[in-house]
Amino acid sequence: MKVIAFNGSPHDDRVVAKGISTMAGELAREGIETEIVHVGDKSIRGCMDCRQCRELKRCAITGDPVSEAFEKMQAADGVILGSPVYYGGVAGTFKCFLDRLFFPGPEMEFKVGATIVSLRRSGGIATFHQLNNYFNLAGMIITPGVYWDVIHGNNTEEVLKDEEGIQIMEVQGRNMAWLLKALAAGKREVSFPPPLNNRKRTNFIR
Repeated sequence: MKVIAFNGSPHDDRVVAKGISTMAGELAREGIETEIVHVGDKSIRGCMDCRQCRELKRCAITGDPVSEAFEKMQAADGVILGSPVYYGGVAGTFKCFLDRLFFPGPEMEFKVGATIVSLRRSGGIATFHQLNNYFNLAGMIITPGVYWDVIHGNNTEEVLKDEEGIQIMEVQGRNMAWLLKALAAGKREVSFPPPLNNRKRTNFIR
């Protein structure tokens, strides 16, 4: 089994990275590989709403990590999204990345998702819910936890003092491993529901 983790922080060695590595350590103990992809320091433009991705089955914009990440995500069994809090929400570059990554409709139904949010003080829960929206709308199963998956600190030294936050990451890693294995075992006994081929889309303008 394999999990792909996207680090949406501009830094690859600070709080989000520590949260991801903590989860990855728990996954590794259960024999599950984690590949970490750092995207928060890349130049990534936002979605242009061209709708070409519906035909191409990938983003039409080239020259950045989105298309490669799309393929990696579809091949993985689970996905971790990690972001710092910027103005009460997901970091801007990461938001652009996620909009373009998920909008083409990757085949992610019933795969496992988990989130990591880092912050100094406030805005973590709103960002946590914002990240989980991507999983929910992709038909994924969100890993259960014991609290919101938020860790505090400006650097790796500070985050180690957030003992509860580190424990939450450890529990999240263990729970994600269990969920991945439970789904794999369940598929041998129970088939997934059939895909929704004729989805209805209703405008509210009459």
